[in-house]
Amino acid sequence: MVRIAEIEDGSIADELNLEIGTRIVRINGEPVRDGIDLTFLLADTELELETVSPDGEVVLYEIEREPGTPMGIVPAPDTIRECANKCVFCFIDGNPKDARPTLWLRDDDFRLSFTYGSYVTLTNLGPKGLQRLIDQRISPLYVSVHATEPEVRERLLVNKRAGLILSQLWDLISGGLEVHTQVVLCPEWNDGGHLDRTIDDLWNLGPRIRSLSVVPVGLTRYNINRPVRPLTPSEAAAAIDQVDRARERGFAKRDLGWCYAADEMYLIAGRPVPDEAYYDDGALYENGVGAIRRFVDGFDEGLSSVPRFEGRRIRLVTGLSMSPFLRERSERLAAATRADVEVVAVRNQYFGESVTIAGLLGGRDIVEALGDAQEGDLILLPAEALNSDGVFIDDLPQSELVAALAPAEVRTGYEITEALRIA
Repeated sequence: MVRIAEIEDGSIADELNLEIGTRIVRINGEPVRDGIDLTFLLADTELELETVSPDGEVVLYEIEREPGTPMGIVPAPDTIRECANKCVFCFIDGNPKDARPTLWLRDDDFRLSFTYGSYVTLTNLGPKGLQRLIDQRISPLYVSVHATEPEVRERLLVNKRAGLILSQLWDLISGGLEVHTQVVLCPEWNDGGHLDRTIDDLWNLGPRIRSLSVVPVGLTRYNINRPVRPLTPSEAAAAIDQVDRARERGFAKRDLGWCYAADEMYLIAGRPVPDEAYYDDGALYENGVGAIRRFVDGFDEGLSSVPRFEGRRIRLVTGLSMSPFLRERSERLAAATRADVEVVAVRNQYFGESVTIAGLLGGRDIVEALGDAQEGDLILLPAEALNSDGVFIDDLPQSELVAALAPAEVRTGYEITEALRIA
């Protein structure tokens, strides 16, 4: 069942005097298991809602409404399905022991995959669960495949159900769903010939497998070499070559690249990041595919509209992996703003120096790297390093960081030029 968390003013739910905390048990006789069910079942114009009020009273509501008229019910968040795997590369195992509780949540929930594009393994779904996805047209889904050979995937995920992946994907696409897939590439585990096999197997499932992203394994000082090690430059380069061969087939047969190497793969291999055309419709930025190109192109396009900061110092905070891209552009930014521009590449002490992306920088590491701030300084922080509550991954609130860097001005943004234009 679903519990009502909010009721919109003036809505049908408001007119019915539904209460916050009321549980919706059935709609038109069908059980309501979660928010997905609620959305799906509320699509009808004639509704019979079976509810249980906060004091335990069972109430039945019969409703007729015009198509498109919202009910005005905001459900409480669903309980998240947790992961049953014990992946040898699990990023949760790379957390510091004092990491906040939310960082320890091992989610593997198809609802988050559909709603937010997070990748799931499907190992916690049986035939009924898969059929539900098909019946409710929950598409596209984002699936972590990692390997299609049953024994390889079972070894990676440490789960006997992991070997069912090809039959699960076949059931989904046969039911009309579309799927984006990914491989987290672990050297000596699922690379080389195993990667070629995975690429071929997913391609042969047909065009409803919308994409395949190949992402290098990410390890921290807490789980490096336990038992997976990072890719070497030559291994990353070999994987890029394999992806490129798959892309040649993609363009020849389906007129799109289909297979993509993540940005980090190019950084490890020491190769230039591809141009915008590589990424087709650019739908995989959140998975680290094309984010650098998007950033670089956004900088170039927005540079002409930045205001002047004559006599001031602009300090650009970033991780080690992005610092070369910013340094290449710092002189142009200085010329456009008439300011001194400094790139501050922060070493990640919280997770260890193997973690080089800006989004996982701790606030305390940023404060330490910046040192003494000066009046007139403008410090630009990467917005991806903060959660929706304005807290860094090491639990330092942005407000405390700003206080520590006073009297400097601190701004955050996903795009440098956009942050500079904030009045």
